[in-house]
Amino acid sequence: MSDHGYEAGRLNLPFVGISTFGKSPYVADWTTIDADVAILGAPFDFGTQWRPGARFGPRAVREASTLFSFGHAGAYDHEDDATYLGANVRMVDIGDADIIHTKTEESHANIEFGVRNILNAGALPVTIGGDHSINIPCINAFAEDCAAHGPIHVVQIDAHLDFVDTRHGVTNGHGNPMRRAIEKDYVAGMTQLGIRNVSSTAKDGYDDARARGSDILSVRQVRKLGTQAVLERLPKGARYYVTIDIDAFCPSIAPGTGTPSHGGFLYYDVLEILQGLAQRGDVVGIDLVEVAPAYDPSESTQILAAQLLLNFIGFIFHARKEHSEPS
Repeated sequence: MSDHGYEAGRLNLPFVGISTFGKSPYVADWTTIDADVAILGAPFDFGTQWRPGARFGPRAVREASTLFSFGHAGAYDHEDDATYLGANVRMVDIGDADIIHTKTEESHANIEFGVRNILNAGALPVTIGGDHSINIPCINAFAEDCAAHGPIHVVQIDAHLDFVDTRHGVTNGHGNPMRRAIEKDYVAGMTQLGIRNVSSTAKDGYDDARARGSDILSVRQVRKLGTQAVLERLPKGARYYVTIDIDAFCPSIAPGTGTPSHGGFLYYDVLEILQGLAQRGDVVGIDLVEVAPAYDPSESTQILAAQLLLNFIGFIFHARKEHSEPS
């Protein structure tokens, strides 16, 4: 019998079974997480300023992830000559944070509780939104972790700066998360990539972000510099928290989002940055937000999101294994 495991047990095709992320085991009791990485859904979109629908993002991304989940021996990449997400990486899906309709504070608290439980279990939290406001409770959840292990550097991949302080009393919408993050004493810095065109943030927000140490690059600037030069602008050996807004990508490949912005990244623009991040430091948290599947009948957007996350998780644990092996 072949040693790759395809002939053992169920064939488990993508359309068979329950759609957990990557067909990973479901853990209902958040006090019993025993894994290297745990997926949390945050189906909250009350923070949007225009088109809603990202509340259905976690379900759609999970469904799309089944496409990349057959086989039992990880994913071999012939370009890297490496197998990613093999049996040595234990991934679980802990379901969704409970969302209380019209209640931002309570819903965000439930998201924070989920991320904090993942961190307490020693696992990598990967949160699927939802609108970008769900980054606020995700970063809040790192307070104790950072007190124990050191600060984080936030890497944002996005079309919009999301650095609004307050607007008509709104402080926790999807235009506020990076401002809320930089206010934390355990956020040591910020790199914002893909920011372009008409933004959610006025000029004074950009001035404020730069004054607080943020490095802001547009898609064109990233491409002109090249992947390696962009990575070299980030602190080496840092603990990175990575937040990915799907509208960072060109709507020609990711139209399923509430605030699409033309001129965005293509797949490898971002994938190569993520692979470099995994090698340059320690990625300690991820969220991916703003997938609104109703706007993309082709389902390309959620497939892109799932493929990106699975690759990124694979890169992270491959890099950790390499760094732990004696040279």
